[in-house]
Amino acid sequence: MVMETRSTKRKKLWFASNHEGDNDLDRITDLPDAILHHILLLLPLKSIAQTSVLSQRWRSLWSSFPDLDFNTMNPSKDICSTPMLKSKRWWSSMDFIANVLALRDKHSDLRALRFRAHLSFSHLNGLIRRAIRCNVQELDVEVATGDYFNFPRGVIMSESLRVLKLRSRYPGFRLLPSSVMNIGFQSLHTLSLSLVILYEQSSLLDLFTESSFPCLKNLNLDACFGMKHLKVCCRALEDLTLENCFQLNSLDICCAKLENLRVASCFDAYSDKTWFKVNAPRLRSISWEYNSITASSSLVNLTSLHKASVGFSLLHENLSVEKLQSVCNFLSGLSHVHSLTLESQCVEILSNKNDIINLLHPFNNLKVLELHTGFEKNNVPGLAFLFRSSPTLHTLILKIINDLKIERRQWNRDLWDLSTSAEEQYWESQLQTLRPFLDHLKVVKIHGFLECENEVSLAKFLLKHGKDLQEMTLCAAKFCNSKDSLRRQKVRSQIMGFSWASSNAKIVFLLSSS
Repeated sequence: MVMETRSTKRKKLWFASNHEGDNDLDRITDLPDAILHHILLLLPLKSIAQTSVLSQRWRSLWSSFPDLDFNTMNPSKDICSTPMLKSKRWWSSMDFIANVLALRDKHSDLRALRFRAHLSFSHLNGLIRRAIRCNVQELDVEVATGDYFNFPRGVIMSESLRVLKLRSRYPGFRLLPSSVMNIGFQSLHTLSLSLVILYEQSSLLDLFTESSFPCLKNLNLDACFGMKHLKVCCRALEDLTLENCFQLNSLDICCAKLENLRVASCFDAYSDKTWFKVNAPRLRSISWEYNSITASSSLVNLTSLHKASVGFSLLHENLSVEKLQSVCNFLSGLSHVHSLTLESQCVEILSNKNDIINLLHPFNNLKVLELHTGFEKNNVPGLAFLFRSSPTLHTLILKIINDLKIERRQWNRDLWDLSTSAEEQYWESQLQTLRPFLDHLKVVKIHGFLECENEVSLAKFLLKHGKDLQEMTLCAAKFCNSKDSLRRQKVRSQIMGFSWASSNAKIVFLLSSS
């Protein structure tokens, strides 16, 4: 047994007397407000509010809490559902929002306010005015009202507002005149508007100008009903998204700093006078999804373009000469792109309209090409043209849309036993013009591979002449006939058996799980 010295005992007694009651200390409460606010941000708003009953200190933290996200209180509710509108609990939650804003510490700024609600325009205006008085920086509102309402004037002259997201679910809201709108928003860098009614203000040519919205970097316009003409020239804009503007006739974008552009489900499909122009020297990414083909198109100065995805919405296959020329101009404007995805409508147009093929510019910088196609026999010339136009391509991705049409889905039992098929003869006839493409191609991925004549002929051609090919992945469609595995294995053995141009190439067979 070790005996304690007098010195050791004195030290123990001193430590005990000076640390008595430490177990009762509330070290969390003593943390700075900013740290506690950051910790509370991890909780739903209702839980944060409940901490206010703990003490005066926590009550002060709640009244100065900078991020009020009321969507966390009832995130699964649809603001347009009738049962919720009749619920007393729901109406009391709306009163809760108003009370929280009214009881806030007047010296504490509001960083973010987010809520969804069905309410009157006057009630909405009241909530927004209170938020503006708290110097709100981010206002994210999704509302349904009993009638059309006007864009809230209170936000226009706010010096603190940085982010404004206003989404109307029903029936929509009207913008104020451009002369009123563009005098404010001097600090705004993100604007997102959804379900805007513009039948009486169909031309937005003087709203998003070089002098208006001087700090705006992100602009999202969704479902602008009645808008026929739009011009965007904001000098600081970097990201622009335009969706569901079905009546649009003209779109003019001239933004020196624009980097990302997405346009989806836009333009009047029944008009023969639609047009668009994009001048964006810093544009890095463009996504053109299910838009009606315009009568005229112009992509200017897209020298920095890295990624592009293009798909059209076709009401009928008979396109006018002007619209075919527009498609040609559009694709030529993408000539600097590094990664390109073309939906099936583009491939169909290039396959069936040979008169526009020779007018397209080559994609000399293209490294990754993804094509969505039904891979019918009539698609083969269009694919060959795209390969010729991509002389330095590294990766080719084919996503075959399998519709089980009998004429293309015939199993070719003796295909690999024939010296040449009609499709293979066609590819061999294109060999000289495809030399640059074949000499650079390294990776091939074919999804929806059914080992039918068209795709097998192409796979064989690429393996036979791809001198630098490193990897080919053939992913079979999920509805392949499992009972035909013996014949499928025979075809695969023959693929592995003939001579390949690249000694480093490897081939992988996969079965799609989706």
